[in-house]
Amino acid sequence: MIDLRSDTVTRPSDEMRAAMAAAPVGDDVYADDPTVNALESRVAAMFGKEAGVFTPTGSLSNQLGIRTLVKPGEELLTETFAHIVRAELGAGAAFSGITTRTWEGDHGLLVAENAMAIARPDSGPYLVSTTAIAVENTHNFGGGTVQSLEEIRKLRAMTSKVGITTHLDGARIWNAHVASGISFTDYAENFDTVSVCFSKGLGAPIGSMLLSTKERVAEARIWRKRYGAGMRQVGLLAAAIDFALDHNIPSLADDHRRAREIAQACFSVAPKSVALKYVHTNIVVLDLTDASVTAPTLNASLKEAGILASALGPTTLRLVTHRDLSDADISKTNSVLPGLLESAFKA
Repeated sequence: MIDLRSDTVTRPSDEMRAAMAAAPVGDDVYADDPTVNALESRVAAMFGKEAGVFTPTGSLSNQLGIRTLVKPGEELLTETFAHIVRAELGAGAAFSGITTRTWEGDHGLLVAENAMAIARPDSGPYLVSTTAIAVENTHNFGGGTVQSLEEIRKLRAMTSKVGITTHLDGARIWNAHVASGISFTDYAENFDTVSVCFSKGLGAPIGSMLLSTKERVAEARIWRKRYGAGMRQVGLLAAAIDFALDHNIPSLADDHRRAREIAQACFSVAPKSVALKYVHTNIVVLDLTDASVTAPTLNASLKEAGILASALGPTTLRLVTHRDLSDADISKTNSVLPGLLESAFKA
C-alpha cells in the first residue's frame, strides 16, 4: 500500500535502528540519561532557547508549553483549525483549566491584526483575560501552509506591548524551514515557548520537545511527571532523533516536491479540488464540496487501488508525503487519483 495518510507512518531505517541500539542510556526521570540530556541541549541551541524537555508526543509538548503560559481560567487564542484546539481533545481545558477562543485564518495563515482583534488582556475580575496566543507552523489543517515571518514578528511586537505571551506549535517547523529558508532561531525568537516534533517529516519513531527558558522548562518537567509522562531509559529514542537531525532534514525538499506533483495532477483535471498556491510543503488537501462523491467514498476508491489517504469529514481528503515514499509511489498515485477526481467533478 502507498500510505499517504500522514508523515507519522514512517518507519526507522536500519541505520537509525543501529544508532538506537548503540545509545548510552540512563534513567531520565533522575536526569541520568546522557543521550536525552545531550539531545535537549542540542535542540535548544538550534532554536536559540535556554533549555528543552523531551516528551513522547507533540500534544504533550504543546500542553506543557501553554500550561506554563496560561493560568487556570485564563485564555489562549489560536486559529480556528489549529491542532491545539481541534486535535488535542480539549486537553488545555481538561488538564489545565485553560479557556480558548479562535480567529479564522485563510488556510490557517496568520494575520497578526486578526489575532489581536479578539485579544482581551487584563480584563479585570469579571471577564476572561487573554494571556497567550498560539501559532502553528506549518499549519496542518491549513494544508501545510508556512506562516509569514513578517506576520509573526508583527504579532510579537503587538503582544509584547500588552503583556501577552506566545507559543509556537512547531510540529512541522522543519518543513517550514526547508520551504522558506528561514532559520529556526528567526522563527523561535518570537515565541516564549516552542514545541517541535521529531516523528513526522524527520522519520523518528516517537518524540517531541518543549523549548523555553530554564525556569519554564523546569516547571514543564514537573508537569510532565504529573501528567504521567516521566520516562526512563529513553535515550534509545533520543538517539533516533539525533540520527534524524543529522541526516533527514534536507530530504524534506523531496517531500515538498512530491506533494506539489500530486497537487498539480489534481489541479489539471479538477481545478476546484485543490488550492494550488497554498501547497507550500508536504500536505495536499482536496476540497470535494462541488464533487459528486464524498471524501470517504473517494478514500475507499483509492484504497481499492492500493493508496491510503485520510478523509477529514465529508468533503475534505488529505494526502501527506513523507520519506518512506518513492517517486514511483507518486507516479502511481498520479495515475489513479486524477482520474477519480475528473469523474467526480464531471458527474
